[in-house]
Amino acid sequence: MLKSTSKIKGKLTVTVFGPDGKIKRFPQTFLQKIFGFPGTEMICVNHNIVTDEGDALVADIMSQTPARQKLDNTNGFVQVGTNWTGTTPKQNQVVNTATGVPEPMDATYPKQKGAFSAANDNVTQYRATFEAADLNATITEAALLNNVTPASADCLAYAQITPSAVVTTSDTLQVDWEITFLGA
Repeated sequence: MLKSTSKIKGKLTVTVFGPDGKIKRFPQTFLQKIFGFPGTEMICVNHNIVTDEGDALVADIMSQTPARQKLDNTNGFVQVGTNWTGTTPKQNQVVNTATGVPEPMDATYPKQKGAFSAANDNVTQYRATFEAADLNATITEAALLNNVTPASADCLAYAQITPSAVVTTSDTLQVDWEITFLGA
């Protein structure tokens, strides 16, 4: 008897760049101060959850006549927020407390990570960059959407950002999302 253990998993990487274009750093910890080490780079790597809506979106896209909008370069957006609660993230349809405007995918995204039939050919990569002046907040959550208007969007994936990413009006926030389709 065959048994499938197919799953979809994801990874979210959030990087904050300062006005000089270099990766911003968290404030030094006590030990970093004592030993003269700089603060840790502000790169936050987290796992995400493909939402209930995301599961349905993938199934819809695989159908002969999809009814929902595909999350592509024209209709792919990252929304960020400031109020991760940890409450029912699988059911989230947007972030809990949005800040800024959902950012469209960068040019050439989304894309397949590896060439077809090569390593990583089961990974889809998404990237959105919030330019300086787009945000001024402590970011704790993100959502991957198929519409710039969150009320009309389907949420493919949702993630907590920890540690929180502190973004000022002079910083740039780059959000890299990978969705991996696993089968066994």
